[in-house]
Amino acid sequence: MTTLFAQPYDISACGFYFESIEQFNAKALALKNDNGDPVEEFEIQYIDGEHIDCSLASALGVNQANLSRFFEIIDQWDDDQKTRYIIAVGESGYATDCDPDDLDIDIYELDSLKELAEQFVEEGLFGEIPEQLRFYLDMDLIARDLGMDYSETEIAGTRYVYRCG
Repeated sequence: MTTLFAQPYDISACGFYFESIEQFNAKALALKNDNGDPVEEFEIQYIDGEHIDCSLASALGVNQANLSRFFEIIDQWDDDQKTRYIIAVGESGYATDCDPDDLDIDIYELDSLKELAEQFVEEGLFGEIPEQLRFYLDMDLIARDLGMDYSETEIAGTRYVYRCG
């Protein structure tokens, strides 16, 4: 279960925890400040839940305006879609309304660009390289060159190397 906190911008009102858009709406409508006036604006803070959903909230910039969408996304998208969205929006500057299924992103679950270089050599992406010559390749230089197109990030404790098209 995902737990968020609504911190009122009105300093004379106390915030509240919530786990759904329905809870947020009900508690926000009922909340009054010390003068009995309704509280209208809140800062939304991610408190507890899946680590990937925390990264998603950060990438989305969760706030009152997109809170409903945030709850829809965490229920409907799988971890791959969430990861693609986080990389596209949070790392590469795509618009927050993008669809993760329509993105041109290559993602590898690897620790470094050097591992990507080794994988590419192993898969033959640089052409046919005889086995006895592979030991003489400088993987650090290949990784540096790959760094022109690929980047590294960590999402929910998992390291990725990615390229956005």
